[in-house]
Amino acid sequence: MRRVVVKTRYVQNAGRNGKSAAHLRYIQRDGTSRDGERGQLYSATEDRADGHAFVERGKEDRHQFRFIVSPEDGADLTDLTAHARDLMKQIEADLGTRLDWVAVNHYNTGHPHVHVIVRGKDDLGENLVINGDYLANGIRERASELTTLELGPLTEIEQSRKLSAEVDQDRFTRIDRAMTEEADGRFLDLRHEPDDHRRQFNRTLRLRRLAKLEKMGLATEHAPGVWELKERMEPTLRELGERSDIIRNMHKALRADGLERDPLTFQIHDGPPEAPVVGRVVDKYLTDELGENLTVVVDGVDGRTHHVTGIEPAHVEDARIGSIVEIGPADTTQRPSDRTIAAIAEDGVYRPSRHLERAKFEGRVPGGDYEGYVDAHVRRLEALRRAGIVERIDADQWRIPEDFESRATAYDAGRNQQASVRVLSVLDLEKQIGADGATWLDRRLVTPDASDLASAGFGQQVREAMEQRREHHIDQGNATRRQDGRTFYRRNLLATLRDREVASVGAEMAASKALPFRAATDGETVSGKFTGTVQLTSGKFAVVEQSHEFTLVPWRPVIDRQLGREVVGVVQGGSVSWQLARQRELGI
Repeated sequence: MRRVVVKTRYVQNAGRNGKSAAHLRYIQRDGTSRDGERGQLYSATEDRADGHAFVERGKEDRHQFRFIVSPEDGADLTDLTAHARDLMKQIEADLGTRLDWVAVNHYNTGHPHVHVIVRGKDDLGENLVINGDYLANGIRERASELTTLELGPLTEIEQSRKLSAEVDQDRFTRIDRAMTEEADGRFLDLRHEPDDHRRQFNRTLRLRRLAKLEKMGLATEHAPGVWELKERMEPTLRELGERSDIIRNMHKALRADGLERDPLTFQIHDGPPEAPVVGRVVDKYLTDELGENLTVVVDGVDGRTHHVTGIEPAHVEDARIGSIVEIGPADTTQRPSDRTIAAIAEDGVYRPSRHLERAKFEGRVPGGDYEGYVDAHVRRLEALRRAGIVERIDADQWRIPEDFESRATAYDAGRNQQASVRVLSVLDLEKQIGADGATWLDRRLVTPDASDLASAGFGQQVREAMEQRREHHIDQGNATRRQDGRTFYRRNLLATLRDREVASVGAEMAASKALPFRAATDGETVSGKFTGTVQLTSGKFAVVEQSHEFTLVPWRPVIDRQLGREVVGVVQGGSVSWQLARQRELGI
């Protein structure tokens, strides 16, 4: 039989929390098709399936199933799409129901494979239940049967060739698995010379593989033909295999961007990096192809190429290949609300009514929504109550422990194991050089500290781009170069560039909206309906509309949940302090 690897996953509430849509987006990403273009979604009857319609149909489903079907000889199949459809027909026959599914073929690895997403409903609208053994083995057996039917049984020559190719691999192979199963307490006795030529071949393979493992320190020959497999053999080989796959993917991503980097400069992070990594995105893909979290490959300004896994897709949604990002440690900073609660508490008891009185007396809440401000602190306490950190005595009393602040910070750190991500610029270096708005290069120019820029790789490219951007500003009259070689930039350069771009884009949008644009001023309270976002060179801006005009103000992630709703915020120094009103069922 032809070998087929099948991975399966059961995902709960995928349609309700955006997981299904995010997963579909990334399995259709660029570079996965046979010609290197965007992957094409298809179904049982459509060559171009509507992913949005599929997500909408399944938004209330209790669960969905995800499969990855990877025939070892997938490259030899005549039509991978027809093969996937035949497999899904067979699965439907086995389960006794029609299935609602979509799929994408991937050709971006050594083995072409198919991603299949199946709704968690049968043809009667009931929850689809699939036996665990069928998920673990049945689908793989059906796929193997279909592959064997098309390509014919695996010949002895093919099998020998494939196994021989595994002898020198730095990963856990079929030969290793067979030896592990045959070993008696990690000892393998190969002294007996088998008569059968096939068994002689297998013995030769094992001896060759053992010689390789011995060089790696993973096997020891105690007597001629008697070998001990080290206890750490399997985990070590699996780790080496994963690392080899990562390095291969990094090389591939860099070459696609026309870059070559020394593998010695590759840095693979097992979790969030200990120190911030700044650089250009050269690749982003699913960390686990059955999940949602992403891996991002960053060509760093430090001259190293970084591989960071497990990133929340929403954090890099705006980052394209070439965008500049900063990826740092998980955010463990203390929340200002926790400090305020601790300061307001008296004798270990926090009272919202007391907090409201003090807030009104001090008058420091922008927008004057004092009740909404205090309610935000109460919502924080409710979350900490569920974690067992605080106790709710009654509606106006919360018991706060002495170590409240440290425990609250530890709670956040435990929940937030993902790297923090900031998109510094959606534009690549080339586009930033002549851009009209305030760019990442400009921010570096006005704070001229190049100590983090390596003299090779992307660090050197940034140095060259900064010099070109400097010359651009001199040509535009935004900077002057003195005789001593120093460059002086006009006062408030960043704010000036940002305001110019906002005014220009606002005027263009006004023409299409048939609504006048008005620029917001520093210290102004902005109110209206949040209708969308626009990505500028100077950053991401929120569109806030009133009946008679609209404005653009700096975007912050907290506002995304309020799309289509009324918002209030105070413009302060290139940012906005949003006050999201309680009476409109908004939250901070």
